[in-house]
Amino acid sequence: MTSPARPAAVVVLAAGEGTRMKSDTPKVLHELCGRSLVGHVLAAAGRLEPAHLAVVIGYQRERVAAHVTGVDARVVTAVQDQQNGTGHAVRCALAELPDLDGPVVVLNGDTPLLTAETLQALVSTHVEAGNAATVLTASVPDPTGLGRIVRNADGRVQRIVEHRDATAEERTIAEINSGMFAFDAKHLRSMLDRLTTDNDQGQEYLTDVLGLLVEDGHPVAAMVAPDYRETLGCNDRVELSALRALLRDRLVTAAMRAGATVIDPASVWFDVDVVLGRDVVVHPNVQLRGATVIEDRAEVGPDSTLIDTKVGAGATVVRTHSNQAEIGPEATVGPFAYLRPGSVLGRKAKVGTYVETKNATIGEGSKVPHLTYVGDATIGEHSNIGAASVFVNYDGVNKHHTTIGDHARTGSDTMFIAPVNVGDGAYTAAGSVITEDVPPGAMAVARARQRNIDGWVERRRPGTAAADAAAAARRVASEEGTVE
Repeated sequence: MTSPARPAAVVVLAAGEGTRMKSDTPKVLHELCGRSLVGHVLAAAGRLEPAHLAVVIGYQRERVAAHVTGVDARVVTAVQDQQNGTGHAVRCALAELPDLDGPVVVLNGDTPLLTAETLQALVSTHVEAGNAATVLTASVPDPTGLGRIVRNADGRVQRIVEHRDATAEERTIAEINSGMFAFDAKHLRSMLDRLTTDNDQGQEYLTDVLGLLVEDGHPVAAMVAPDYRETLGCNDRVELSALRALLRDRLVTAAMRAGATVIDPASVWFDVDVVLGRDVVVHPNVQLRGATVIEDRAEVGPDSTLIDTKVGAGATVVRTHSNQAEIGPEATVGPFAYLRPGSVLGRKAKVGTYVETKNATIGEGSKVPHLTYVGDATIGEHSNIGAASVFVNYDGVNKHHTTIGDHARTGSDTMFIAPVNVGDGAYTAAGSVITEDVPPGAMAVARARQRNIDGWVERRRPGTAAADAAAAARRVASEEGTVE
């Protein structure tokens, strides 16, 4: 089997401001499903393994350059100081590249639904047919405002006509120009030198290259995208939202086809790097972001957000916010839990209702059931932390660590003043403030002896409802002879 055709270069156009976004952020840096607009395009382009990968930048060039080189270290940036058209932008890119031999692919930086498979088909079609240029087209439900593909009687591409310049007959054409092309490198350089600004916008149009090639008798063709939505771009936040929903649908559908159950696809959001195993169940109102991994048979939601979190096989996570945490196999989390970075739960561990953890390791089978903060701590295996406990880790300057051993039982409302260690099998009494190490098997009691001051309320709070209630109770007790 022959290897797929490899482009000599891919050029991504990302110089525009995107004024209709009404944003201080360049259009191509707006995000959806875990990547920027241009990041999605670079991910698809990178899978073609081009010899060169160039991005044309202009507006906020330093910011865009830092972003695209961070996405793919192979990127070479080319500056378009003034946005003088798409043809001019490609010339700027080629000026930063060596002499090329082979196909050059030109893409828009705001088409996040474009797939590597479609790009590879475009390049293969272009190379196998020996074309000077191949334009990626799409058949769309409403082509209003878009450039039309005009073919001759033999079906060959003749030219691209913009909507405003099209005749009434040409406006009935449903096949539109996506603005993405594969060119023969040498023909592209030659035709770019012949572009003029003799048009309404006073710009060099890349689309004019096709007409020049046809005039010179070079073969120009089109490849229709398998799904027109792959060619959709983004001009404002309404269109960005629509693209985000389409990409979400694609990601959720892929997860379900791979063996996950998504109860309500319309209410969940996945990022592109999320991985779901088989027989995973995702309940409504769940966001899985970053590089989150959900292993086989785990159950997430409802109402949960997991960011860069690993959920082990068979674990259950309910109404939880988790960021950079690891939840072990068969562990249970929530409802209303908050796992902060560095939280690691062992097999069958439990973090329950209104529990917050940070930089904490909770061993196999250990439980932190409710109303507790565990920060900078290690809890061993099969231990239980009582309700309303606090791992007091911060002295105002530095963070300190607490260690709880295996099979320990700590009472409700225990304060662990770090640094402190509680040994294996040790207990702490409810309401204790633990400031010293507890030896293995010991019971730590760190609280004052209770003292009742009789009659305090009636003396110090006379006339209050509490004082009246106390007096009434005292009279009843006296009449029943229960008061000494």
